[in-house]
Amino acid sequence: MEKKQTPLVYYISLIVCAVIFIVEVGFYLSFTQVYNFLFTFLTREFGWLYCAAMFAFVVFALFIAFSKWGNIRLSKDGEGPEYSTMSWFAMLFGCGMGVGLVFWGVAEPMSFYLAPKAGITPMSADSANFAIKAAFMHWGVSPWANYAVIGLALAYFGFRLGKKAMISTTLVPLIGEKRAEGLVGIVVDSLAVFATVAGIVTSLGLGVMQINSGLNQVLNVPSNLTVQIAIIVAISVIYIYTAISGIEKGIKMISDINLYLFVGLMIVGLIIGPRVEILNNFVGGIGAYLQDFIKDSVLINGYGDNEWTFNWRIFYWAWFIAWAPFVGVFIARISKGRTIREFILGVAIVPALTSIIWFSIFGSLGLHLAQTGVLPKELVEQIASTPENGLFLVLNYYPFTKVISLVAIILLNTFFITSANSGTFVLSMLSSDGNPNPPKKKMFIWGVIQSVMAIGMMLAGGLKPLQTISLVAAFPFIFVMFMEMASLIIALSKEKIAS
Repeated sequence: MEKKQTPLVYYISLIVCAVIFIVEVGFYLSFTQVYNFLFTFLTREFGWLYCAAMFAFVVFALFIAFSKWGNIRLSKDGEGPEYSTMSWFAMLFGCGMGVGLVFWGVAEPMSFYLAPKAGITPMSADSANFAIKAAFMHWGVSPWANYAVIGLALAYFGFRLGKKAMISTTLVPLIGEKRAEGLVGIVVDSLAVFATVAGIVTSLGLGVMQINSGLNQVLNVPSNLTVQIAIIVAISVIYIYTAISGIEKGIKMISDINLYLFVGLMIVGLIIGPRVEILNNFVGGIGAYLQDFIKDSVLINGYGDNEWTFNWRIFYWAWFIAWAPFVGVFIARISKGRTIREFILGVAIVPALTSIIWFSIFGSLGLHLAQTGVLPKELVEQIASTPENGLFLVLNYYPFTKVISLVAIILLNTFFITSANSGTFVLSMLSSDGNPNPPKKKMFIWGVIQSVMAIGMMLAGGLKPLQTISLVAAFPFIFVMFMEMASLIIALSKEKIAS
């Protein structure tokens, strides 16, 4: 049965990607309308479920971390970590959401400052404080706990129990091996592959738009589709090569460079920015974030206006769940030898704190200009409507604009390369029956598919429909992740814990 499953997941995924690509490009407007309707229906009718699920993932992760199972190693007894803590962190952060921080670091707080939730005056001190807290919520513990649920299950079953690294395998204690190896397993694994493809392709396209925007403002490179396609091709060559080179030679090296650039840019932002304001936002924002964590996790009203929640929070929760299969598989692959407690704290807490520091710095860079009247309202509106321009528009008001902008462009490239090459590696694993060292041929094929789909979507009119369909396709993963939590508890309960 296992030998048959590999080509089935692989070929089903290829066929689904090809059909979606052809239909979306050929019938762009109709396709967009259908999937926008589906996503609107899911968020409006099941917004409560997205909120409850993300909160449950946080509770579950913390419970497991500090339970009697926390000291269990994600490996056979006596086997230590495969990678250094620094490289481990660099790789999981690079694949998880680092690129989103650069894209939204300035633009998201400015969007919330301009249009906060109902009851808060736009472009006020209250909306500025709300913007910081909301950004912390979206990029804090919740999404990383969501990744940790899938990642922990895969690492435990793969490295501790010696099972294959497929999402379907983690359901065996709950649904039985026959179903996990049969139709149910094939559907789950195929959905994981497609959600991964759609998420990476969308991020690749959005990132290329921001890189093009930066090159336009710094080096006067034209901002158009031709340049964007050229950037995609150039980045694709690099991420396919580094993926084929393997984790040790390619992915780890780029991730390490990426981390140094990321930390360096944060230090520079702190030096040139309004330091006291940044520190106030960091300390006060964390206080507000922790104080209101439960309320903000389930920020949905039975009565009243939920529009901001639907458009932002639930959209983000759906997007992070869509990314969970990809990020979960990759962080599981690089986490062999970690203890369960170390894994959860490393995956859910450290990156969340880093994200909060990033938004404290770059969110403050923009909000300071807006609150002091230096940044006119029309530019605030422009940043909110075209987020790819936000970082570079704000940097124009600070010293060393061109140098810092160039570093930011390089960082964008390295973040996109780390996301794409780790995604390519994961796709190859999932379509090779969980092989931790998948064939290079498959990595090349998946790398090319991602590049071609990104170019095709941009030629057709934009990446929004693909992003929307990935969110729709990921909806079933809420239930898969609930099942994984139950399955993991069943498996852990069989462990013999030394007293």
